[in-house]
Amino acid sequence: MSYAIQISQNGGPEVLEQVVFQAGEPGPGQVKIRHRAIGLNFIDTYMRSGLYPVDLPLTLGVEAAGDVIAVGQGVRTLSVGDRVAYCQGTGAYAVERLHAADQVVKLPDGVSYEDAASLMLQGLTVRYLLKGSYPAQAGETILWHAAAGGVGLIACQWARHLGLTLIGTAGSDQKCALAREFGASHVINYQSHDFVVETLKITGGEKLPVVYDSVGKDTWEGSLNLIQPFGYMISYGNASGAVPPINIGILNQKGAIYLQRPSLFPYIATPAMLQTAADDLFDMVAKGYVKPHIGQRFALADMAEAHKALESRATQGATVITVD
Repeated sequence: MSYAIQISQNGGPEVLEQVVFQAGEPGPGQVKIRHRAIGLNFIDTYMRSGLYPVDLPLTLGVEAAGDVIAVGQGVRTLSVGDRVAYCQGTGAYAVERLHAADQVVKLPDGVSYEDAASLMLQGLTVRYLLKGSYPAQAGETILWHAAAGGVGLIACQWARHLGLTLIGTAGSDQKCALAREFGASHVINYQSHDFVVETLKITGGEKLPVVYDSVGKDTWEGSLNLIQPFGYMISYGNASGAVPPINIGILNQKGAIYLQRPSLFPYIATPAMLQTAADDLFDMVAKGYVKPHIGQRFALADMAEAHKALESRATQGATVITVD
């Protein structure tokens, strides 16, 4: 049976519903994909909860990998049988779906479906953060919150390759050890230690050129206190809740710092931009600089449990949803 996981109202994980769903045949410029693995990301929970407004009903999910099983008129870049992945456009929580062909990339040999589903959105996020939002330079020391999450573990590896000293934060000693294993130079357990105090101990009192923060409300103020004059606060997520309303004058008080609230999608807005970014990511994987870490798997039918685990910060690394 072909089915999808949809929401018809905003709320907690309990609003996720399994429904019979037939994708139909691809129209011009589309391909039909049979999913093999689906990625789970915080953006999915933001849409489900209503933090990010969406039209309802909606099949959630922005990232997946699978096989092309039908091709619409005018599609020249993909063929039936191609192994592909994507990380744009909702609709991934389904056995099959239609997707715009120009938002899909072929998987190179050696990149599995599960690896792709755990890497596309999170890996491309790390790429734009380290090469676009703030192009970090070899020798710099940076702070990365949630260093043991899916994005964080990729960042630890990418930063090591770039010659950066990455100070990570994580919520348990076990997660700290994992981040260190994947390349973090230092890791702070923010549950048992004040990350501001510990960071300044590590740097000898020096503040940082940039903080990358996907946690949001819980780490906002402390992060601002660690940024040097003319440094960058890159706030790219809300795992603990949205950052509270701010008086823009705080940026002056903290040292004329820059604040950015980016997302991946402007960085892959055209087929050429997407392909360039994907080629860069897959090259990092092929050369062994970045290896995915899949910490847990859930079946598509168990999506509510997957959301609960992610939101409670009980996950490590990437979470992959398997498709029967």
